[in-house]
Amino acid sequence: MSTDEVYVLRPFKLIALCCIFTGLALDVVALLSPAWVTSDYYSLSLWEVCKQSTDMWHCLSTLKTDWQVATLVLILTAATIALLSFLISLISFCLEIYWQYYRVVAVLLFAAVVLQICALILYPIKFIDSSMLRTYHEFNWGYGLGWGSAIFMLGAAILYCLRTDIYEGASY
Repeated sequence: MSTDEVYVLRPFKLIALCCIFTGLALDVVALLSPAWVTSDYYSLSLWEVCKQSTDMWHCLSTLKTDWQVATLVLILTAATIALLSFLISLISFCLEIYWQYYRVVAVLLFAAVVLQICALILYPIKFIDSSMLRTYHEFNWGYGLGWGSAIFMLGAAILYCLRTDIYEGASY
């Protein structure tokens, strides 16, 4: 490199890789979260529903209702697709052939985002429709982490759609 040349580093793909990892981590924590819907004597997660009677908590599986199983399957599928796109992105970034897989990773991430958003829209609609809880309730931090995961995956997909390789030529 001569003294007249300037090299501009655009770390969009590295930032996108970090966004995928963050979205995947948030998805795992949301899946394991015990608090998707809570009230004073009630707690609902993706795996179990717990009710408090007197001073004891009684928990039952939620895998008996179709909408809760559908929500769980959609989120698990989105997390699997995000993991696959993370691995493809990480391997291609480390081997410095990352420009060949931009579109594949972006399409996989957009598919994961669509599945995640479908699950996050289905969950409150069916929860309210099933009228499981007639008292005050709130959607808690586990549900919010699911939305955070979708936002990070969407951000990574958009970053993978940016064409920064055209600016790396000798004329720029």
